[in-house]
Formats: sequence, structure tokens, C-alpha cells
Amino acid sequence: MMTTTGKLSLFTLALGLAVAGCTNDVSEVAPGTNGDGSKPRFIISATPVGSQGVADYLLTTDTLTQGTISTRGAGIEQDGTYRYYITHKNRFFSLLYGQGNPGAVTTYTLNATGKLEKVSDFQAETVQVFAPVNNDILTMRIPRTGTESALAFRINADSSKVQGQSQINIVQLAGNGERAHFTWATQVGNKVYAPYMSIKGAAPDAFGTSYPDSAWVAVLSYPSLTVEKVIRDNRTSFIGRYFTNGLTVDEQGDVYAFSSGVATNSNQLNSTKPSAITRIKSGTTEFDRSYLFNVEQASGGANLNTHLYIGQGNYILTMTNAAEKGAYNTGKRVAVVNVYNQTFKWVEGMPTVDEIVQLTSGQNNYSPKDGRTGFIGLTLTDGSSYIYQVDATTARATRGLKIEGGTITAINRLSYN
Repeated sequence: MMTTTGKLSLFTLALGLAVAGCTNDVSEVAPGTNGDGSKPRFIISATPVGSQGVADYLLTTDTLTQGTISTRGAGIEQDGTYRYYITHKNRFFSLLYGQGNPGAVTTYTLNATGKLEKVSDFQAETVQVFAPVNNDILTMRIPRTGTESALAFRINADSSKVQGQSQINIVQLAGNGERAHFTWATQVGNKVYAPYMSIKGAAPDAFGTSYPDSAWVAVLSYPSLTVEKVIRDNRTSFIGRYFTNGLTVDEQGDVYAFSSGVATNSNQLNSTKPSAITRIKSGTTEFDRSYLFNVEQASGGANLNTHLYIGQGNYILTMTNAAEKGAYNTGKRVAVVNVYNQTFKWVEGMPTVDEIVQLTSGQNNYSPKDGRTGFIGLTLTDGSSYIYQVDATTARATRGLKIEGGTITAINRLSYN
């Protein structure tokens, strides 16, 4: 199975917490501060280059646009090989993959001098979906075979304690003889929208499907997580991908859904639908039949993998071409789209595909949500890693901060006073 960092393959993920939106940068405030007078600090999670089975390092910096930081003799070393990183309520969560067992979850905040301080450790179930909902982290443990119920847990982000749990029968939810496997979850108003793919749930092709040409979004009440409705569409394949966010809510409350078109049967791509973006308008629980952004057509045959919302209808996409297309492949090509006017542009100024080892995938990158700027991590074949600043208005990328000795797995931001 693909993960957003590219570090895990054919695994289920340990508990993680979805990235919450960071405070917007405001040009009128003093440089180096937020609108409330607090100061931003960025946390770069990096895996030492050329090492196998080693822990990540947490590095901090005041800027993403210039300078150099290094994993050598710096940063906070994490214990355990597989870690994932999320912020919520101005806390930074470092999450250990438990390989089927509970994993350690370490919580950090910034002190008055901007340094990371550990504030707690707790354990939780191994899960495949996690998202901020109100003051909680909603997580889901979804069986690919065997038991028919997914377990959902509500973890209070302030106390780092489980506040409650629910069960969702995913075989009944699918209703087609297969099972629903949630790809992600997103808070929409006072509900949770959980897109899912229909999977066979049986070896040797557990993630294969006989229903590749449909998209489903379960509307869940909160906090009870009762299934209130399933929103369906047959213009695309499923929304999101395994461990990949496929839904984003814009400033107007409209929901945009991203489909890669990568359903499979017996490990062969079998969807006839294009890689595309659809919409659920604010206040409705139906796909907007008047809206379809065919990204595959607009790009000349490429398909989207992951997305990063940067505000005002602008997104940064990672893309694969037709030959690279696959259920778990994350591309090395970058594009910007505007979902309001359905424009597509390839980003210029990035290294060539042959020079890139990997891109940090969409939801692990960072944007101030200013409608213009996104920051994308990448590692090159010479072992160097950089953060590139992408300007959506010009579709150009500029090389910024260099990370020596590490592959960038995530870019996060906290604030301190």
C-alpha cells in the first residue's frame, strides 16, 4: 500500500492525526509574526538519507524560503522506524506505526523560545484514517478482510485521551457484496464526510473491486458517527486513495472531491472513468451534476495523485503520466489548478522528473492558505533535499530551504508567543 511519505508499502498505518489548517499569513502584520502577534515556526520531519530502518529527526526553522538545516547533530530524534506527523490545535503529534499493535503517540508544543517540548505520550489503535473534527481527532480502524465493522475513535486533541468509540458495518454500507474502505474523512459543517472505495475484502485481491466506476461519500453524524446518507456519483471512480485525502472544503463551504481513477481488479487498472474533480455544493448532500473538471483531459492524459489546497480555489497537484499510473504510485510531476474556472497549468522551475527521487505528497506539505503559495518537499538523486515554493498565480516554483542529510517526510507549522 502507498503512504503519503513513500516510506511504507503494503502496510496499514498507525494512528495519525489529520493536518489542521494553519493560521493564514497576513501581509500587513510584522514580518515573522502571525496576525495575533504570535510567531510561526516550521517543523520539518526528515529521514536520514541512505539509512534503512532508522528514526526520523524533527528539525525546526523560522523560514521555508532560504537557508540550510541538517539532520547531522541537530533536531529531535524519534524512536521507532515509521513515524507520521500532524498538527491540530497548535500541537504537533509524532505518531509511531505499531505494525498491527498500538503505536506510541508523542505530543509536542513550542515553548516561549520556539523550541519543541514534549508534553505527553499516549497509545491508540492502529488506524487507516484520521481527521480533525471539532476539538477531536477522529480515527478509523478499517479491516480489509475478516470482521465487517470499522472502529472509529474520538480522541480529544487537548487531553490526548479517547473520548468515545463507534462501529460502522462496512459490508452493509457498501451494499454490493463487497465492503467499504474509507479513504479519508473530512469535517463538513457539523457532519463528517467519509469517501470510500468498494473492495472485495478477500485474498488474494483484497483491494480489487468489481465496481470501479463509481464514487461514494458516507455522510456521518457527529459525534455518534451514524451513517445518515451515502452520496453517489458514476462520473468518476472512488474519491481519494488508500491513506490519501480526497475531499477539501473551500472558503464558501463547497466540497471538492478528487478522483485518481485508479481502481483495480487482480492488480490491473479497471476503471473507465477519467481522473477528475467533482463538487458537492454547500448546504447540499448531492454531487453537483453541473460540475466536472476532467483533469486527465486538461493535462493531456495525466492523472492526479495527491492535492494540497492553498486557498481561493487553487490547488497544487502531484501527477503521474499514463505510463506511470497506478493504484499506489505518487508522481514526480507538479501542476496547479483552479477549480472555479477549471484551469490547469504545469509548474515550471521544478527539477526534472529524472532528477527527483520523491516528492513529499500533497497532504504532508504546507500552505498558508493565502490563495497563492504552497511549499513542496522533494529529494533529488544526488541525495539533497529542498523545499520549493510554488506560486499558483504564475505556476512557477522557486527553490528554498535546503535540508542536508534527510528525505523530507512532512512540513508542519506551529505558533508561539
